[in-house]
Amino acid sequence: MRQIVLDTETTGLNAASGDRLIEIGCVELVNRRLTGRHLHFYVNPERDIDEGAIAVHGITVEFLADKPKFAEVVSEIRDFVQDAELIIHNAPFDLGFLDMEFQLLGLPPFREHAGNVIDTLREARQMFPGKRNSLDALCERMGISNAHRTLHGALLDAELLAEVYLAMTRGQNSLVIDMLDSTGGDGGAVAAADLSRLTLPVLLASEAEQSAHLAVLKQLDKASGGKTVWQEQEPLQAAAE
Repeated sequence: MRQIVLDTETTGLNAASGDRLIEIGCVELVNRRLTGRHLHFYVNPERDIDEGAIAVHGITVEFLADKPKFAEVVSEIRDFVQDAELIIHNAPFDLGFLDMEFQLLGLPPFREHAGNVIDTLREARQMFPGKRNSLDALCERMGISNAHRTLHGALLDAELLAEVYLAMTRGQNSLVIDMLDSTGGDGGAVAAADLSRLTLPVLLASEAEQSAHLAVLKQLDKASGGKTVWQEQEPLQAAAE
């Protein structure tokens, strides 16, 4: 499966009111692994950049003066994302700008050239409701270092987002994938371990540990007003014994 992690920087916040794309960064994942292939362009927007936007990404009109216009790089962008699944943080924002750039050139919408779109912001809000889910916040939550990131940059943000996405979607299946890869990646089944000769020790709680456990249960029972479920189960357990 081929996926493209994508990020953009812009002159402002509203493509519909004339703001333009000024940077695009993409990194490639194939079967959940970074391939090292990437695409990155600065783009001359042929207009001013909002001061608030400059404070975020640090890109100025002077810096972009000798950079290509979007029409000069659109074919490479289209070819790079062709039929790939897109991974974008706050996808409606980036897709809105890309669709507008394609529309200004009389081309079909950008998203028609790619496959499915995964919005990691929406995914993060479902996984971590009520928490901050900016890219910086997710990097911190996932233990991904972004210490080298002082300003936003499309390629750097795409690389960070790729790591965040892999961390967010890394489940038990990834362990199986790693085991298959370590055996040559031929897709064969993982051999079951023989545990028949293994004797597992049984460790019983000491009297002190049991007393501490009961003390915690009493505190919980008191805090719930005597509505704890285990109080109802104890007579059944005693009868079974």
